[in-house]
Amino acid sequence: MNDAARKRLWEDYARLKTADLREKLILEYAPLVKVVAGRLSMYLGYNVEYEDLVSYGIFGLIDAIDKFDRNKEVKFETYASLRIRGAILDQIRKMDWIPRTVRQRQKQIDTAMKDLEQRNGRPATDAELAAYMGISEDEFLDWQNQVKADNIISLNEYVEQGNDISSEKSISSGFDTPESVIEKSELKKMLEESLELLTDKEKKVILLYYYEELTLKEISRVLEVSESRISQLHTKALQKMKTKMGNYIGILD
Repeated sequence: MNDAARKRLWEDYARLKTADLREKLILEYAPLVKVVAGRLSMYLGYNVEYEDLVSYGIFGLIDAIDKFDRNKEVKFETYASLRIRGAILDQIRKMDWIPRTVRQRQKQIDTAMKDLEQRNGRPATDAELAAYMGISEDEFLDWQNQVKADNIISLNEYVEQGNDISSEKSISSGFDTPESVIEKSELKKMLEESLELLTDKEKKVILLYYYEELTLKEISRVLEVSESRISQLHTKALQKMKTKMGNYIGILD
């Protein structure tokens, strides 16, 4: 559907509010749910089925369609993405499926990364992290796969604290306040510094995924490694970047 047809559909729905028009809007924007679900699945690994995330996200899309105010200077895609993501995270939170041991392992890995970086003046290798925690490298890789799920917690906290772009006032304004200019400058600096913590492959994964918007499968072809290895590199990169960016890591969702 082109922009003109989409605009007419919104105008018709705003005027008539019929179930048929609502259904057409849902179908039109359903691909957006898949995009958001796909991004969040990076944090969850194989702990939750992608199809389940999509089904949770559909409720967010419906909510967005019902509540969207076309008079505000906000793109529907921006507004809906936040609602979809929120609906998925709400459902994940209700499920409370992350075991306490996984949360503890996430903290152990974060602590080990910080301690070794301070001691050595550089990011730690997998072997060094495993030795520091007294486990084998295979066990460390297994831990990394498990804590993918725990990454969703920091994203949840980020959303709940309001550190995203959901403020309609900030979106609709065409001008940056002095505070926001400073914040953007600091964020840019932190992002640049956090990228320096990464290995070449990790940096390539982050740049290809978030800047070039390639899928995991496409990145695996570019770098000529398995898709599961790309997923591991992504997880490890986010863990390293988290030491620099803190809650700002939520921009990479």
